[in-house]
Amino acid sequence: MGEELNNDVEKHTQNPRARRRRRGGRGRRGNGNGNAADWTPSMFQVEAVAGKHRFHDLGLPDTLLHAIADLKFEYCSPIQARSLPYTLRGNDVVGKAQTGTGKTAAFLITIINDLLQNPSPPERYAGEARALVIAPTRELVLQIADDARHLCKYTELNVHTLVGGMDYDKQRRRLYDNHCDILVATPGRLLDFCGSNDVFLDRVEVLVIDEADRMLDMGFIPQVRRIVRQTPKKDYRQTLLFSATFTPEVLDLAAQWTEDATTIEIEPERVATDSVEQKIYITETSQKYRLLANLLSSEELESAIVFANRRDQCRRLEEQLSKAGFSVGLLSGEVPQNKRVRTLDNFKSGKIKVLVATDVAGRGIHIDGISHVVNFTLPEEPEDYVHRIGRTGRAGKTGTSISFACEDDAFLLEPIEELLGQKLECEQPPAELLN
Repeated sequence: MGEELNNDVEKHTQNPRARRRRRGGRGRRGNGNGNAADWTPSMFQVEAVAGKHRFHDLGLPDTLLHAIADLKFEYCSPIQARSLPYTLRGNDVVGKAQTGTGKTAAFLITIINDLLQNPSPPERYAGEARALVIAPTRELVLQIADDARHLCKYTELNVHTLVGGMDYDKQRRRLYDNHCDILVATPGRLLDFCGSNDVFLDRVEVLVIDEADRMLDMGFIPQVRRIVRQTPKKDYRQTLLFSATFTPEVLDLAAQWTEDATTIEIEPERVATDSVEQKIYITETSQKYRLLANLLSSEELESAIVFANRRDQCRRLEEQLSKAGFSVGLLSGEVPQNKRVRTLDNFKSGKIKVLVATDVAGRGIHIDGISHVVNFTLPEEPEDYVHRIGRTGRAGKTGTSISFACEDDAFLLEPIEELLGQKLECEQPPAELLN
C-alpha cells in the first residue's frame, strides 16, 4: 500500500511540482501571538456539568484551547459533542446539521488540532494546501475563514481564501507570500487556481465539504468531483462532509468520498424553535411592501434580514426601501463581491439596519444580534426556512421571524410544518402595520 501511495503521489506531482515556487520556513508569517506563552488552561475555568461536554476534556493543544477560551466557548454543541470524539482521532464523519449548530467550529477545531499535532516539513511549496474546506458561496467561505483565523490566533497557521469576484492576482500573491495551511474556497475559483498551477492539493490532509446539499442545488458537484480527484485517495486523507439534508444524492456522494465514515444527524427542530418566535401573517400580495415598511419602522426592530426568493425581487425591495429612507443593503449573486463584502461589514457594524438577501447569499451570514428575520416570500424549499430564521436568535439571544403568506405561496407552509414537526399558527397582521 505504501508503494502504491508513493507511485500515486509521484504521478500526481511530477510535472506541476517543477513549476512550484519553493518556500522555506524563513519569512513565513503566521497568526501567532506572543502573549500565548503566558496563558495556561487553568485560567479557563469551566464547571463540569452532567450531560455537557467541555472543550477542556478533548485533549486539545493549549494554543487552540486558548483561542476557544477567548471566544467564550465553554461546552460543546450537540454536533461538536458527537463529532469531535471521532474526528479528533482521524475518522471520517458525515454530518447532518443546519447552520448555527456549531458545525463550522467542529471541523475547524479538527483541522487545527491535526495540523498542530502533525507539524509541516521545514521546506514547503507555495500554494500547497494542508487542509481544504470547500463551500458553495463566497459569503460562507469568508465567514469560515474568519472563524478559522480566530481559532488560529495563537498558532502560526495561515488561512487563505479563494473566491470569485475578487482580484485573482491579490489572492495569488497572498498564497506566495505565506504558506497555505488552511485553504477555504468556492469550487469554481479553486479550479481556476489549480488549473494555473498556483494551488496544489496532493498534500491535503483534511478535506471538508460543507453544505453538500447546496452544492447539489447550485450544480457544483461536477466541479467538486474534479477537486476531490486532485487530493490524495480517501484512505490517505480525512474527509468530513456536512449537509443540512440527507438526500439519496448526498448520501451517494458521501459513500464515494469518505472511508468508513461515522454518520451523525442533528435534527433541525431545536434550531428553529427554541430561541426564535415565529409569526405567520396572512396578507395580500399588494399589501406586502406596506406591511414590511411598517415592520422595519417599529421600535422593537434593531436589525433585520429580509429574504426573498429571486434576485429581481430583492433588487426591487432594496430600491423601494432605500427611497423610503431606510439604511438598507443588498446581498445577492448579481452584486459584485467587493460590494457584498462592504455591505456585510456595514451591516455588522450597524451602519446598515436592513439587509435584503437571497437564500444563496443568506447561507453565509453568521452575525450575532440580528433581532428580526422577515420572509417577504416563503421559501420553496422547507430547509431554507430553517436556514433563514436561524440568522436570528443566536448566541443565547432570542429573535423574531415574521413570514408573509399570500394567496400565491401559502401552500408552501405545509412542507415547512412537516420539517419542523409543528403547526405554525397563521394570523392577521395588526391593523397598525397596514396603515
